[in-house]
Amino acid sequence: MASTTPEGLQIRPRQLDFELPDPLPRHWHGGNAFKTHLFNAMSVLFPDGERFFIDSVRLFREQVEDPRLKEQIRGFIGQEGHHSREHLEYSERLRELGYDIDYLERGLKRRLAFLQKHLPSKLQLAATASVEHLTAIMADALLKDPLWLEGADPRMARLWRWHALEETEHKAVAFDVFQLVSGNPWLRRRAMLQSTFFFTLDTTKGLLHMLKRDGLLWNWRVWRGGLAWLWGSRGIYRPLVRVYLDFYKADFHPWQHDNLHLVQQYRGEFDTPAS
Repeated sequence: MASTTPEGLQIRPRQLDFELPDPLPRHWHGGNAFKTHLFNAMSVLFPDGERFFIDSVRLFREQVEDPRLKEQIRGFIGQEGHHSREHLEYSERLRELGYDIDYLERGLKRRLAFLQKHLPSKLQLAATASVEHLTAIMADALLKDPLWLEGADPRMARLWRWHALEETEHKAVAFDVFQLVSGNPWLRRRAMLQSTFFFTLDTTKGLLHMLKRDGLLWNWRVWRGGLAWLWGSRGIYRPLVRVYLDFYKADFHPWQHDNLHLVQQYRGEFDTPAS
């Protein structure tokens, strides 16, 4: 099994050349608590989640013979490592605002420790490939649709564009490793169902907690506007349904969703001419 990432697409980590806002604006997404905390809730999951992704791919690294895929694994590990560090700093900013990040991380840490101790390594890798698909389709939408970050603090919008770009670049790496060592579509589908459930659960938990700390949990206007932003006629989640379901096809591959033009478009924002 060789790499299926497009020829010429190099996967390499980038260091962000700016600091996160300090202090972090409480509602950095255009003053909107719902939008801000949806992104915040996802961010809290990344430090532990991305370390799990790295570990699951490393379990099979020695079985990979294709030199391109080996190089892409190195790039994947580097990118995910940088994401984990940036989002750890992001979590510290959220702690400073009074949100109980330890509470939000606790369940995820326990679950990942259980998975690594008790689940077969191939299922761990399938889970990584599944969540990488979730992040890839959201990254694609974020880079395409201005509604995802319209009105956001420019510094925070840049952080999320950087993350989305790199998630797009390496979206096939864990999938290719899984196909090499297993390729079982039933295992992949099982992992996606489980990953979707827990990603939704953890993100909702974070959103509810932060809205509650802000005294906005029962504010119907917050929920009306937030749910319309997600699922209304122009809702940002609506276009994700079809591309999400593609993952369950037996012959699916991430680069069937060809968005290489977005990589080329956004690399100009983060790559220096010398790189």
